[in-house]
Amino acid sequence: MNNLPTQAAAAGARGATGAEWWRNAVIYQVYPRSFADSDGDGIGDLPGITARIPYLARLGIDAVWLSPFYRSPQADAGYDVADYRAVDPLFGTLEDFDRLLRQAHAAGLRVIVDLVPNHTSDEHAWFQAAAGSRPGSPERARYVFRDGRGKDGEQPPNNWKSVFGGSAWSRVPGDRQWYLHLFDRKQPDLDWEHPEVRAELEAVLRFWLDRGVDGFRVDVAHGLIKAPGLPDWERQAAMVGGDEADGVNHGPMWDQDGVHEIYRGWRRILDQYPGQRMMVAEAWVRPQSRLARYVRAGEMQQAFNFDYLLAPWDAAALRRVIENSLAAMEAVGAPATWVMSNHDTVRHASRLGLRRPGARPMGIDAAGEQPDEVLGLRRARAAVLLTLALPGSAYLYQGEELGLPEHTTMAAHHRQDPAFHRTGGEEIGRDGSRVPLPWQASTPSLGFGPGARTWLPQPDSFARYAVDQQDGVPGSTLELYREALRLRRTYELGQGRLRWQEAEPNVVVFDNEGVRVAVNLGPREAALPAGEVLVSSQPLDTPGRLPGNAAVWTVLDRVSKK
Repeated sequence: MNNLPTQAAAAGARGATGAEWWRNAVIYQVYPRSFADSDGDGIGDLPGITARIPYLARLGIDAVWLSPFYRSPQADAGYDVADYRAVDPLFGTLEDFDRLLRQAHAAGLRVIVDLVPNHTSDEHAWFQAAAGSRPGSPERARYVFRDGRGKDGEQPPNNWKSVFGGSAWSRVPGDRQWYLHLFDRKQPDLDWEHPEVRAELEAVLRFWLDRGVDGFRVDVAHGLIKAPGLPDWERQAAMVGGDEADGVNHGPMWDQDGVHEIYRGWRRILDQYPGQRMMVAEAWVRPQSRLARYVRAGEMQQAFNFDYLLAPWDAAALRRVIENSLAAMEAVGAPATWVMSNHDTVRHASRLGLRRPGARPMGIDAAGEQPDEVLGLRRARAAVLLTLALPGSAYLYQGEELGLPEHTTMAAHHRQDPAFHRTGGEEIGRDGSRVPLPWQASTPSLGFGPGARTWLPQPDSFARYAVDQQDGVPGSTLELYREALRLRRTYELGQGRLRWQEAEPNVVVFDNEGVRVAVNLGPREAALPAGEVLVSSQPLDTPGRLPGNAAVWTVLDRVSKK
């Protein structure tokens, strides 16, 4: 099935339209189990998302990215896929997905879905067949099975560690062979040197493209190919980090050159479909020049910019990241992307409220430093005006438009992240960023569903962030996002070009398409740029002054571009 005619017509009112729409799109991540619950079981679902499409369209975004909703035992919240072509009953049916897609397209929203190619679930039919077969069998060849070391193979084939803690190898019971899992033991890695693996995932691409999806977010895009011989490596494999000494873009399991042949093949498939289908890489690699290789001509269209997500709340550091990002992407003809939060990181409204604003803790619990909630939100509101004013494409994580903080006091017995359990609680994990959204302050589950159940507990503080407490309220974070997104389209900031201006210490100032953007990252007031104020993250109470930890857009020409 193909919904492109409806999609193209409806999308005409959006800023990111026509050829290469993804170059300046604002894409909103929906984490399905935490967005909206239609049936009261405490878990969000596809009908719940469909019911909220008018909310998403009114927000002013261009596209929706859906995190996994495929059939899965949910060992890692759906990133352990048992069937790439089926919807898990937790979330609904394929018919529910088709209905969501039609409704989104009719509202002018494109839809991209998550693709998880590095590993499957251990309950996938392929792995079940592999586990039940002999060493050396064709079934095992689809995965990374190796003989163990030691006299009886009692030691893992190498010393690799899982991203989630512990060994990256597990043994089939009663077997001399081990299988690789860079993540949870229930997520065995596929062997991407095997032609059947490549053919199967290409068929999966076509399955969803035929249904009308507009693209794919590719999970662990830098991890599919491993170095020949799987050599030992002493460090901890990691997906994210803040310096060159960690596991990002290091080691024989990440960013091997062979991944690019895979994506060139995928791009040829996407290019056979009308409507500018796209891919975005989740690739935690450094430096930016390495990341840019994923978005060269004939490969993916976008790659998440995690250097920007990890940047501290510091003017010089942010300017450096922005300059490097724009230069690296321009060198290969790709757009820069900007992202502040997602389902794998502590929400930025909380990170920015820490003593080291912008630090990236691996989760926060009651025993850890508690962020300054007021200051964190103030900085987050300024940060979105910076992000949405930059040329390129921006990604928003569900709930950030409400100013949602991390749930930082969740009790251990509620936590479900495999990283928490595999490290014995040493790594707090990602549950705090995945709490179900608040829609109505005075109803059970804060309007998340028709009943009181939620798969993770909502903190009491979420009530004051609920949609119904902000909708139509001047100065609310929700209305700030709506206005900034409207102005971004009006002034075509996503298609613009950044020009830096002189600024006071710890202040960032630049022009883009006739709009001057000033972000004051310090605590004291700074000079307010000249011109008519379009939007500000905080009230401008002192004439000619921009408050601390605040941002503003001004324009000298009163006549907008549209």
